[in-house]
Amino acid sequence: MNHQYIERVIDLTDPKKNIIYNMTHDEAVEILKSGDLNAVRKIDGQFSLVSVDGKTIRMARSLGRPMRYFIAKKAEGPNLIISERIDTIFEYLKKEGLDDQFFPSYTRMVPAHYITKIELLGCPDPNPVYQRFFKPERNRLKNHTMEQIGELYIGALYEEIKKWIKLHATTGPVGVTFSAGIDSGSVFLLTYHALKELGESPSRLKTFTLSIDGGGEDIIQARKFLEMLNLDLFLEPVEIKYSDLDWRKTVKIVEDYKPLDIESATMNFSLLRGIRSLYPDWKYMLDGDGGDENLKDYPIEENPELTIRSVLNNLMLYHEGWGVESIKHSLTYSGGLSRGYMRTYAPGDQLGFDTFSPYTLPNVIEIAEGIPFIDITNWDHEKLYELKGQIVSKGVKAITGMDMPVFPKRRFQHGAAASETFKKHFPEKEIDYRKVFHAIYE
Repeated sequence: MNHQYIERVIDLTDPKKNIIYNMTHDEAVEILKSGDLNAVRKIDGQFSLVSVDGKTIRMARSLGRPMRYFIAKKAEGPNLIISERIDTIFEYLKKEGLDDQFFPSYTRMVPAHYITKIELLGCPDPNPVYQRFFKPERNRLKNHTMEQIGELYIGALYEEIKKWIKLHATTGPVGVTFSAGIDSGSVFLLTYHALKELGESPSRLKTFTLSIDGGGEDIIQARKFLEMLNLDLFLEPVEIKYSDLDWRKTVKIVEDYKPLDIESATMNFSLLRGIRSLYPDWKYMLDGDGGDENLKDYPIEENPELTIRSVLNNLMLYHEGWGVESIKHSLTYSGGLSRGYMRTYAPGDQLGFDTFSPYTLPNVIEIAEGIPFIDITNWDHEKLYELKGQIVSKGVKAITGMDMPVFPKRRFQHGAAASETFKKHFPEKEIDYRKVFHAIYE
């Protein structure tokens, strides 16, 4: 009798969603297959990649491209199913008659910035091995002035936007989801500047700002931002009725239950759905997601697990969570923005947009992690919270010559509606979101 296990890999990801500038998809896969960490880091762009070398499977992704997997057991050997989404894996298992093995928490998210290596050896399969391919050097800008840091950081962001326009979003209109905060404001101004520098018409560009029932602070802020720069002709408000908000639907789209991410994704989906109804053929959308993570601009006091020391002492804490070797690391969901980016990616993908968050690119994060946060802030919360506005505004000025307005920080989901409207719609406790998520597979 032949007791040889036969492994099978079912890759349900779509390579066409990758944006790789310096090589073909097949060349990138071969680099991944080699396991060469330095070579994988040099893959320029956004990607989720799978390589198969006998029983050895390697997967790697950047922040902007989700990827997860599930191992199903068959008598003849293990089946490794790889996909962007949990529901895609579930639908495949149903077709194969394997759905009795499924539970959503049995799926695994590939963490961003690591090669995830799996050996399909049979039963039981060993745990994956993680090897980091992106490890920026912390504090390397120690001897730089604030002006120099700003120019380097925003210069890297500008190059990514310019590259995206020149090599990817080559034709058609370009939109920015716009709250007029520091992140979306800088992305808009740099995109406007890039179009002009590349000899393109700025008329390709438009900003979209969400307003629920005509309320919210974002629309007021957006008008003020653009009027101060005489660019108000680029603004298009998108008005949504409160009754159109549906956080339960958002849970299914994002496949998660973290309250802040669901709140943000609900507003993001509403905004993009409004744009889609106005412009059925619109494709390219930019946003500022990742800017808060890069410059560590979240209120530490709101998270009892965090201190300013944990935030400033840990490499890419907001991007990756506590790290793949940590007991707090979720195998099902990864951590940080590696997990949370579904709040941005999934709504756009479901509505047929080609979305781009330039702050999530390694070339930009690398500059951010080099900022000497401890030296600049001396462990002072308020200095940390003020830092992003200083660095980004100085950088935008250096690159574009424009004085970018800087307003106090406000989360995207809090600016689209009046506060009483917001509180009326969203549950306060995570358990309510969890119940809706788990009910999908009951």
